[in-house]
Amino acid sequence: MKFYWFLLGALAVWRITHLLNAEDGPGDVLVRLRRLAGTGFWGGLLDCFYCLSLWVAAPLVFLLAENAKERLLLWPALSAAAIILERLTQARANHPATAQAWYFEPTQEDKDALLRREESRSSGAAPDLHEHVNAAPAAGRATGAGSHI
Repeated sequence: MKFYWFLLGALAVWRITHLLNAEDGPGDVLVRLRRLAGTGFWGGLLDCFYCLSLWVAAPLVFLLAENAKERLLLWPALSAAAIILERLTQARANHPATAQAWYFEPTQEDKDALLRREESRSSGAAPDLHEHVNAAPAAGRATGAGSHI
């Protein structure tokens, strides 16, 4: 099988699965279909993208694969490709500003954030690095050595 056919099959499985699982369809026909399916087997199948992708991939496997070994391997592969595409598109839908960039500049608000506040020390000793690790003050700690936010 050529990679081209695998790619087309993966896109087809994702598109049909997404259509049945998450879209309204023209005239809300798919919404009505999901309501008719109820909460039984068919309703659960239409609500689970992962499950539905396996069922959608099954008939495409018989169109694309040339032998039994290819069918056996192509079936979960098409489903997995559809799941990966779904997860990628959901990440963009849930976080549209962050889905495109891999690197983020800190905002001015992040730069101005106060990480800790230290009270003035009477001695010029260096601060204890372990003082600010725990959020709750330890018993017996001298007051005025540092405050926790």
